[in-house]
Amino acid sequence: MRASLDTNVIIHCYKAGLQEVLFDFFDEGVFIYEQIRNIELENHGQGLLDKIDLDIATGKIELYTDQMLKELQVYKIFEHNVLENRDLYGSGDLGEVYAISLAQTIGAYSLVTDDIKQGGPYMSLLQFDDDIMPFTFVDVLILRYLVGDADEHTTVRDFNLINNSSNLNWSFKSQLSKFIKRFLKDPYRSGDTEWIKKLAVTNGFSMKEKLTALSKLL
Repeated sequence: MRASLDTNVIIHCYKAGLQEVLFDFFDEGVFIYEQIRNIELENHGQGLLDKIDLDIATGKIELYTDQMLKELQVYKIFEHNVLENRDLYGSGDLGEVYAISLAQTIGAYSLVTDDIKQGGPYMSLLQFDDDIMPFTFVDVLILRYLVGDADEHTTVRDFNLINNSSNLNWSFKSQLSKFIKRFLKDPYRSGDTEWIKKLAVTNGFSMKEKLTALSKLL
């Protein structure tokens, strides 16, 4: 899988020192648009930029510039996507606009964002007929656990690290309930249920057993 990253999830993961979770899970690459690096992270990610820039330099994060998009002959498509998304989400958070627009332009299957407010990118994409799958950092932690790349104790520990380091005041129990509702009990999109069932078959895990084991720790 590959993913376009929103500003907030970059900051939250780097603050906790858990950015490798993103690189490991999205093994086909993670991407950011240059304005997220040069404006959003400059304004909101001070103290993290050296680490982020090192990961860009070593290829862990691919930084898409306007010049790259022009060379790929998709810059006009990107501009169109940005205009549409600005109309949809407003200009309050350009980071999410750029992240979604980049995903749409380059065909990244996933968007990782921790903006879960109503009308924000996560909830909106769940309600649109869109090929992009939105994930929060909690979704990524749970999915990493389901496919067997971390146990339930590590999953809870990593959630607490991110939650506490960014003062998010999120509840893992509540986020797990939302995950179960989204993918199993009352999905916004039937495709999400089909996707996670296929993931279970491919990786040979029982959804019920894994989620029950995780729930017991909460």
